[in-house]
Amino acid sequence: MAPTASAGTPSGPVVGFDLDMTLIDSRPGIAAVWDAVAAETGVHVDSALAVSRLGPPLAIEAAEWFPSERVPGVVARYRELYPDLAITGADRLPGVVEALAAVRRAGGRTLVITAKKESFARLHLEHLGLGVDEVVGDVWAEAKGTALRAHGASIYVGDHLGDVRGAKAAAAFSVAVTTGPYSAEELSAEGADVVLTDLTEFPDWFEAHLTASR
Repeated sequence: MAPTASAGTPSGPVVGFDLDMTLIDSRPGIAAVWDAVAAETGVHVDSALAVSRLGPPLAIEAAEWFPSERVPGVVARYRELYPDLAITGADRLPGVVEALAAVRRAGGRTLVITAKKESFARLHLEHLGLGVDEVVGDVWAEAKGTALRAHGASIYVGDHLGDVRGAKAAAAFSVAVTTGPYSAEELSAEGADVVLTDLTEFPDWFEAHLTASR
């Protein structure tokens, strides 16, 4: 069943969130999957390096370690292993519950938009008890903008430069967090409208943003 927080037409803004390293720390589980893939194939994969750059589609990371003709098979095997190895290893990042609650208090709706396979995103959210209104998977960078527009989102929160580009593609307000691979300076240079240390800062920022927008 899809994670659901509320229903009906929102009276407040629709806010989109990235998943990996924005809402959840999925690095331990993803590293376990890459370690299993490496063990099965006999190909060295530096799982610590792989999880230090989460964000882009899986095939891009697979291509760092395997020749192009093997990438589809590696992606398929990774996805077979993922539900058993990756879900329970993830945890909520600081402030995530409060950030989602702040949107609900304002009468808004929450949307997760991620490059991760949608069914895996839902498994993570359900396992961690994070209720959101909509989940869109398998989209990356500027393609996230299409999903943001389709759902009427005016704010997008993410940790990656690709998330900033996705927000800009939708003419949405880009909120960046430094819980991922990029510094505040790098996120600002990419065009983020505001950079927060993590989601613990989101509720106060969000309230001030709504007040200033009225």
